[in-house]
Amino acid sequence: MNSESVRQAPDTATGPYVLFDVDGTLIDAVDNQRRVWHTWAERYGLDPEEVYRVALRTRPLETFETVAPDRDPAECLAALHALEDEDVRTGTYSAFAGAAGLLAALPPGRWGLVTSNYAHRVRGRFARTGLPVPGVVVDAASVAEGKPSPVPYLLGAELLGARPADCLVVEDAPSGVTAGLRAGMTVWGVNGPEVDGVHRHFGSLDEAAPEILAFVRGAGRGRATGA
Repeated sequence: MNSESVRQAPDTATGPYVLFDVDGTLIDAVDNQRRVWHTWAERYGLDPEEVYRVALRTRPLETFETVAPDRDPAECLAALHALEDEDVRTGTYSAFAGAAGLLAALPPGRWGLVTSNYAHRVRGRFARTGLPVPGVVVDAASVAEGKPSPVPYLLGAELLGARPADCLVVEDAPSGVTAGLRAGMTVWGVNGPEVDGVHRHFGSLDEAAPEILAFVRGAGRGRATGA
């Protein structure tokens, strides 16, 4: 575990908990991700659209293995990380509608972030969009296995002092949905097409926000998995 990327929340919190994915769930970063991967592909003389198509469904090292098998993966990863860090500093970001109000209304110690990105980028994006950073941030450096493994969400629950069964996962992507389900948590989908397996789906985070707050306050637990 990376102690700088995951901070322990107070152990006094009680009741239901929420674990949020970040990119695509709270932060709209689709254009940024596409731009970063396009720039990376052009540096290596590769087809940007093909690289981005592969990157959408695989982790970076798997992407490199597929699109640039003759390249040093460590070098590829370093180049990608440099582009991503630069994008955090200079790119244009926006939070999804409803994100700021929802996070501000959640009780401290009841929620955390579980992301496949790195904590310093999350904090940079949150600072630029005005979103509050919780006490628990599980990032790519925190776990040996990323989504769709349940490990990241199980670690998030552990750091919150929560039982998996008391946690609500809010996700937009298939890998994250699978991770939450494998962790034994309630999983709700937001933003875009419904992902197979979710217990409930909302077309937008803004639409889901009142229900998420109800879940945390206990009012929604009895119907957390309902249609």
